[in-house]
Amino acid sequence: MPVNGNRITVDPITRIEGHLRIDVEVEGGKVSNSWSSAQAFRGIETIMRGKDPRSAWAMTQRFCGVCTTTHALCSIRTVEDALNVPVPVNAHMLRNLVSTMQSLQDHIVHFYHLTALDWVDIVSALSADPATAGKIAESLAAYSPIGKAWPTNSFNAMKNAKDRLAAFVGTKNLGIYGSGYWGHKDMRLTPEINLIAFAHYLEALEYQRKIAEAVAIIGSKNPHIQNLTVGGVSTAINFDSMAALNMERVQWIKKLLDDTADFVRCVYIPDVIAIAGAYKDWFNLGKCSPNYIAVPDIPMNSELTEFGLKGGIIIGDNFREIKTWKDEALRKGITENTTHAWYKNPQDTLHPYDGEQIPSYTDWQENGKYSWAKAPRFEDNVTQTGPISQVLAGYMAGDPLVKKYVDFVASKAGVTIPQLNSVMGRNAARAIRSLLMVDHAYLCLEKLLDNCKTDQSYVNYLKEVPTDKEYIGVGFNEAPRGMLSHWIKIKNGLIENYSAVVPSTWTAGPRDDKGRKGPYEESLMNLPVAEMDKPLEIIRSIHSFDPCIACAVHTIDPEGKEIVNVKIR
Repeated sequence: MPVNGNRITVDPITRIEGHLRIDVEVEGGKVSNSWSSAQAFRGIETIMRGKDPRSAWAMTQRFCGVCTTTHALCSIRTVEDALNVPVPVNAHMLRNLVSTMQSLQDHIVHFYHLTALDWVDIVSALSADPATAGKIAESLAAYSPIGKAWPTNSFNAMKNAKDRLAAFVGTKNLGIYGSGYWGHKDMRLTPEINLIAFAHYLEALEYQRKIAEAVAIIGSKNPHIQNLTVGGVSTAINFDSMAALNMERVQWIKKLLDDTADFVRCVYIPDVIAIAGAYKDWFNLGKCSPNYIAVPDIPMNSELTEFGLKGGIIIGDNFREIKTWKDEALRKGITENTTHAWYKNPQDTLHPYDGEQIPSYTDWQENGKYSWAKAPRFEDNVTQTGPISQVLAGYMAGDPLVKKYVDFVASKAGVTIPQLNSVMGRNAARAIRSLLMVDHAYLCLEKLLDNCKTDQSYVNYLKEVPTDKEYIGVGFNEAPRGMLSHWIKIKNGLIENYSAVVPSTWTAGPRDDKGRKGPYEESLMNLPVAEMDKPLEIIRSIHSFDPCIACAVHTIDPEGKEIVNVKIR
């Protein structure tokens, strides 16, 4: 982490997916300039050219080791949109279950294992009194949306966590905890609350595993699910068969969901609110573009006219709801700019259908090219996506479930809705989204069971890709980090061009042709930096977006080898 005069370079940012470099200039104790640089080159889109569109989902979920299911699902939707392939309701419900449960795993991991240590001083927990910690933990039931106490919030659990931490520190091999900014001036939690957070950190490992197991039951594997096919899923449904998705497996899924739902409602939400209470000023720090985009998701019928999650676009004070994936303004309004990205394209700004990934590496140039991420824009506006965009879009559209949870968390944290556009607000929005994912997972499971009473169909197979003309399509998905879109051109039955515009590209992108910073860069401006050699504030702001840089860049297998072959029966 080099410091050169008033310049700080954090490379790499750790506890994220992928490789990210952040540079800032500090004047008067605050950030005066910033750069976000994705440091990896990917290129799967280029590999896609000439491949059978039906196999696209299997390759594109290799964009990332975290959001594998979201890319697979978005890719399937892209091909189905291009070729106008209908999907049975049961298949939508199974896909929705995979999507919502994968999001739950992702959000639990992000808060506890990727960002909590920005706010929690692990070393301080060694001086905590377990009895006091147990009493405080019991009181956190007041922050649960169901008012339920967590059974392990007790003296015994806190003492056990402290003993485990002391034994670990005693080895003098701190591993991932070794380079934390322990003792930083802005670490504010009491030793007891730090101990509670550490105890829940350990428990979260088990609950993220449980919900990942539920995804694997449906998807046959996790990560990189195996049960998708254009037109539905390959998960046969027969409640009386041992070789299909039967009632035993459904009940197993529900038990895992029940356990994880309790953890989210009784531990995750109270912890976010409790930590936010100690860092309330961070609801006023890290603000970025007041423009937001989210798409409708969790389709509830084959006609794609009903969605569990509402979509919307907020540009300044103007809100317009997106009710369908066919929205022409949505499809036409997205572009990517490469003025400051390491690509040499025919034009600096291209629509995703015409997207190119021609590398043009120049080394890091402050006023030139400095990132492998492009700069997406919506109708030429710097726009952010993510849980904050999704909850604000739902709130503005009047979604009662969103309003219920936003109002609950905001009131308990003592903040206003506009303050969600902040470092702590992004963490709160992700927790709110977790509550939404729990409820929608239950709704989809219930609808699956009800529908299967009269209809157990799960796929409309596409046996041949038509070669009569050119086809274009786009798939959308509200991934854990925000709006994901895949764009395809099909010619002679094969993929002619493929582009993915992912959530972390929207937020991590560099400046555009007008010199406008991306959301990461904007969020860092005027941020206080207490210690130049321990830029904890920078880490906090960037981690609040839950960066996934592996998804945000573009790569190619230099030998052009086929990665997977999908057979359609």
